[in-house]
Amino acid sequence: MQRSPRTSLLAVLAALATAAAATLTLATPAQAAGPTAAFTRTSDWGTGWEGRFTITNGGPGTVTGWQVAFTLPTGTTLGSYWDATVSSAGQRHTFTNRSWNGTVAPGASVSFGFLATGAGSPTDCTLNGAPCGGGTPTSPPTTAPPTTAPPTTAPPTTPPPTTPPPTTPPPTTPPVGGLPKHALIGYLHASFGNGAGYLRMADVPADWDVVNLAFGEPTSVTSGDIRFQLCPVTECPGVETEAEFTAAIRAKQQQGKKVLLSIGGQNGQVQLTTTAARDTFVRSVSAIIDRYGLNGLDIDFEGHSLYLNAGDTDFRNPTTPVVVNLISAIRSLKQRYGAGFVLTMAPETFFVQLGYQFYGSGPWGGQDPRAGSYLPVIHALRNDLTVLHVQDYNSGPIVGLDNQYHTMGGADFHIAMTDMLLTGFPVAGNANAVFPALREDQVAFGAPSSTSAGNGYLAPAGVQQAVTCLVKGQNCGGYAPRSGTNPAFRGLMTWSINWDRYYSWEFRLSHGPFLKALP
Repeated sequence: MQRSPRTSLLAVLAALATAAAATLTLATPAQAAGPTAAFTRTSDWGTGWEGRFTITNGGPGTVTGWQVAFTLPTGTTLGSYWDATVSSAGQRHTFTNRSWNGTVAPGASVSFGFLATGAGSPTDCTLNGAPCGGGTPTSPPTTAPPTTAPPTTAPPTTPPPTTPPPTTPPPTTPPVGGLPKHALIGYLHASFGNGAGYLRMADVPADWDVVNLAFGEPTSVTSGDIRFQLCPVTECPGVETEAEFTAAIRAKQQQGKKVLLSIGGQNGQVQLTTTAARDTFVRSVSAIIDRYGLNGLDIDFEGHSLYLNAGDTDFRNPTTPVVVNLISAIRSLKQRYGAGFVLTMAPETFFVQLGYQFYGSGPWGGQDPRAGSYLPVIHALRNDLTVLHVQDYNSGPIVGLDNQYHTMGGADFHIAMTDMLLTGFPVAGNANAVFPALREDQVAFGAPSSTSAGNGYLAPAGVQQAVTCLVKGQNCGGYAPRSGTNPAFRGLMTWSINWDRYYSWEFRLSHGPFLKALP
């Protein structure tokens, strides 16, 4: 998504912030000799909380491995976790260091975190068998020290499942998003103006089922501190007051519409390279959602926001911090806001479908490390994802499941790109690493609203041909979908509502009634 009329091809939470966050420390004062483990309840949203243990080496010798064990009371259950592995026996949970954070020098600290459901707090805490507040430790767990020094900020990794995953993933449960069966989704230039002109929230027509507010942007690329404000009056003379804007959002919601904060865009590069940035991301995004009473979040990461480090080759178990921290952050937001939280994503084809051919820098290096880098995010969050609407524009040719290149400007491009998500595909041609199909109701596709909105504009008849093919299997042209018919296909997204108004509402007036008429 872009601020200007055109954009290039390469133009998405574990710490939650609440006002009621409470802290409970289980360690003794800092002067205690030897290692200690201090517990902090960093966030509390009533039905659950986020906790963090910080292991500090207060002794003269280096700690070469650690285990923190504690008991949660009946009625409180452990959820997701990061920066450690875990084994559980009933309510007793033992967290063990990862390979990269097991060595703790004198005076240094490391930490791990987790989510819990229920009101209880950890009890009977031990660190390497001794009280967490300090004491004579038993022999540390057997952990080979890393052969190379761990990074300054260790990237969390996706925890291994406690049981082997099934060969075929079990079907996911559709999230309670409250969307119509076939939805019209658009982006509103709320924080900036461009050639399309400013459009007040109250003046957005009711045909739009989801309105994505463009954009929340970070204070710096790696800060994780997301800010959103209405377009300055000097740039948008017709901008409403914040009170009017908020009231208009409420009116939309009373009509059953969803209003989301979209983060990123062409200019909003967001790299959550550290857990601190991840935590800041969650706090700042939560503050914006709460401030306006929004329904959820849209991840529109473009440019260099996502990439894969060398050696990160399995989309099912990512290790790159910007990927893993984003996954963790979004999970935290979902945990806080519950089942009604609407989560959408708007990646470019480069970050998704290109993964059929190329993933990251490749087995021998040299490839663009951003290729396919959205796939681990989508896959990890598929149980929470409401709609994925890939930008089928500003794209180069992409190979489809027919192993033919497909190019923007025709119905075949939309059909082939969307069919990949509805069918699934081997990542980088690896038959042992298949990206599983998404549910029909989780898939839409994005198309420019006009020739000025982005490269790859297709007249309404061509867009509707693509939808008809995907939904009914009719009028498919040169590409036969491997996914068959998809009657629950979610709908259409466009950049943007403002550009659609500029061109006399062609997108809305053509596709709104068309989608509503689908069975």
